Amino acid sequence: MSFDPMAVAIDWLDAYRAGDIEAILEMYAEDAVVHCGCSGVKTITGREALRAYWFDRLRDYPAGQLDDLNPSHDGIIITYSTSTGVMTAHFAFDGAGRIKDLNCGPSH
Repeated sequence: MSFDPMAVAIDWLDAYRAGDIEAILEMYAEDAVVHCGCSGVKTITGREALRAYWFDRLRDYPAGQLDDLNPSHDGIIITYSTSTGVMTAHFAFDGAGRIKDLNCGPSH
């Protein structure tokens, strides 16, 4: 692996906390898929759909502090606070270190 997946996850959270939609979108692979379980399960694909998702997410659910960060068998799991509680995000990456798959939702 030619990138640090933990650093990518931290950069993602930093961009999320800063409300920097362009930085967030740059972190995703072209064929990225986001599975969001925040208010019903949604699957988001494609650049414009990701942009719309993040526009709403940044407005409605700003991110707070990092809660936890751990490697998983195929990526990274990060937990962080939002205005609605603690969220968990599981990242999988492509070979270039871009987010290929993101599964997120409330922590249990």
